[in-house]
Amino acid sequence: MKQFRVGKSNRLVGVFITCLLFVTSVSAQVETIVPEVVENAQPVTVQRIKVYSPAIAGNLEGESAERNAIVFLPPSYNKSTGKRYPVVYALHGYFIDPEIWSKEIHVPQTIEGAYALGSQEMIVVLPDSRTVYSGSMYSNSVTTGNFEDFIAHDVVSYIDSHYRSIAKRESRGLVGHSMGGYGASRIGMKHADVFGGLYIMSPCCLSARDPGPVNLDNEKLLAALKSPQDSDKMHFMLKAQLAVSAAWSPNPKNPPLYLDLPYKDGELQKEVVAKWAANAPLAFVDQYISELKKYRDISIDVGDQDGLRVDTEKLHNILDSYDVSHHFEIYKGNHTSAVADRFQNHVMPFFSSALCFSNTCNNE
Repeated sequence: MKQFRVGKSNRLVGVFITCLLFVTSVSAQVETIVPEVVENAQPVTVQRIKVYSPAIAGNLEGESAERNAIVFLPPSYNKSTGKRYPVVYALHGYFIDPEIWSKEIHVPQTIEGAYALGSQEMIVVLPDSRTVYSGSMYSNSVTTGNFEDFIAHDVVSYIDSHYRSIAKRESRGLVGHSMGGYGASRIGMKHADVFGGLYIMSPCCLSARDPGPVNLDNEKLLAALKSPQDSDKMHFMLKAQLAVSAAWSPNPKNPPLYLDLPYKDGELQKEVVAKWAANAPLAFVDQYISELKKYRDISIDVGDQDGLRVDTEKLHNILDSYDVSHHFEIYKGNHTSAVADRFQNHVMPFFSSALCFSNTCNNE
């Protein structure tokens, strides 16, 4: 196990898509190791809610602005009616939704276990960012709707107005795994004014690569689509390409999908490739160092057998080079095998220490 504590379809097309394919196939094939039930753990209250998102409303793709979310209220929430709590927002990966994500991290068991083992009580929220193409990339796009703003503003605003949260950045945590790790990276860098603690788990899609050869058969299949819903039974790789295109190369003048693909008429579209590259966190992290230094604490982890390890370590090295205070750990496991253990025994304790649990603490 490697730990650090440091001071204050095709190849560009392919990196994003191949990493999404990798993490989804691993998720389908590898069973997550579940921590043992902690004796005397107290039950949390689970609520399934809907959050209306002005940021997503009116998108060209037809994504619903009424989004699902799962809220986990701590054991004392209904008893200590005058008490307020920090909130942790947990972002799911590609091809799944909050219900599947909750099974991967085995909540509420792992949340209850974390409290029984000493973590302070928090509200935990799992919002839904799945789209017709199985993932929003947590990005703002006229085509999909503004999912970055949905997380950073709409969900936060809803929780603060409907639950007894401590409504300040020092008391909000953001965590995500895989595509959710990408979302935590992206949103965390750009919205340090909203969140005070950041945990990035096995993030996908951190870097850009050179494109590979054109596949004319695939190009024809994509060009034949008459609506986003027509992609429902498409091969995973093609659906992932649509998801990334909708998020990062939207085009309101290009119906019926309102997006630009990386290949057209057998030719690489360099402008599209450039847009995709601009959305790689390793390309833009240098612009957000001052924002990252505002966090009370940051943690990054990845499995030693995870195909995303190399880029995750690059992100750590960049933060290290700028003296951004953070934790980094390479643990034993692949992309999904330890995610439930990580959530109970690492993520929850991290936020228990990183966040503010009163209205009086500051950002120190």
